[in-house]
Formats: sequence, C-alpha cells, structure tokens
Amino acid sequence: MKKLMTVITVLLSLLFTSPAFAYTVNSGDTMSGIARSHNLSLQELASLNPQIQNLDLIYVGQTIHTELQEVNAIGQAVHTASKPEITVGYSENELDLLARLVRAEAESEPYQGKVAVACVVLNRVASPAFPNSIKEVIYQKGQFQPVRNGAINQPADGDSIKAVQEALDEKRNTAAGSLFFYNPSTATNRWLDSKTTTLVIGHHVFKK
Repeated sequence: MKKLMTVITVLLSLLFTSPAFAYTVNSGDTMSGIARSHNLSLQELASLNPQIQNLDLIYVGQTIHTELQEVNAIGQAVHTASKPEITVGYSENELDLLARLVRAEAESEPYQGKVAVACVVLNRVASPAFPNSIKEVIYQKGQFQPVRNGAINQPADGDSIKAVQEALDEKRNTAAGSLFFYNPSTATNRWLDSKTTTLVIGHHVFKK
C-alpha cells in the first residue's frame, strides 16, 4: 500500500508541475541562437521563459527552458512543446553578407572593431526590436550606409570573414549589449549621441 501511494504521489507531482527540459547557457550563447538550435522561434522560447525580462541579457550558467512535458494517463512522459531536433545555423550566404558588411563598415578599423561590427548585427538578430535574420537586419531600411551606397556588394576580405567567424564563437561578447555603432566625426545624424555608450574601438562608438 505504501509503495502504491508513493507511485501515485510521483504521478500527481508530474501531472501538476509539467517539468521543463532545460538548457544551460554557455559563453557566446544568445536567446536567438538557443531558439534556432532547438528549432523554436524566438517568441516561442521567450514564452517558455517568462522569467527572462530582457532577451538580450542572459548569462553563463543560466537555465533556459526549451520544451515542456506532460504525463499521459498511464504516467508516461510526453513531449508537448518541442519540435523535431535539427541543427540550424546561419547559411553560407548570410555569413558572406555579414562579412561584406563588416568590410564595408570597418575596413580601416582595428580587427577588434570588425568583430564588434559583426556582433552588433548578431545582437540585432537576437533582439526582439529588430528582424530575426542576418539578411533582414542588414537590409532593414535606413540602417546601414553600405546598403544605400552599394559598398555591400563588394567581396569580403580575409579579416572580415575571420571576424565574422570569431563573432559567432569565442568573441561573441565583444560588443555585448550593443545594437548600434557610428563614427561621431563623420555622422550627419546625431540621434545616437544620447544613447548609452558600450565601448569605443578605433573611430567607431558602440551604443545600446
């Protein structure tokens, strides 16, 4: 009888708590990247994690819920909020586009500044305030001068390609929190002056 009561207690606990499968944040992770790797949209991942108020601010070791479980009538765990596991990343065309933007925006800047420019684009992809793909972020109307003047169409150089790869990996936090950058000495529009400065590299000031 005691054993039966224990089983019933466990089943009831499962039924009413709907435990969440969890992912532990690693260095360089973003909510957008975690969503892609679990085949979820950013909005779906956000709905599973209402404790995260700012999707741009997650930290190493933090627990991110990626799917929910329910228990069926005979006590078996049933996945309900997950999608088929597939590996999703940026396409070769997207990374080439990003590298071309980095070259156009930061060709004469220090290497770290090239990485930071790439990080800004990736930060925008991860932010709910901007489109959710590299292509849409770069081609969003009025955002990047190389798109307007055609410089985006020039091929990327080796440093720009390398900077993009590092921005996706070990240097992902180079421009953590930064969503904008500009050169104050050449900018004709000063609206970014009032935003919070995150870092300065070469001629570029990065803002959030």
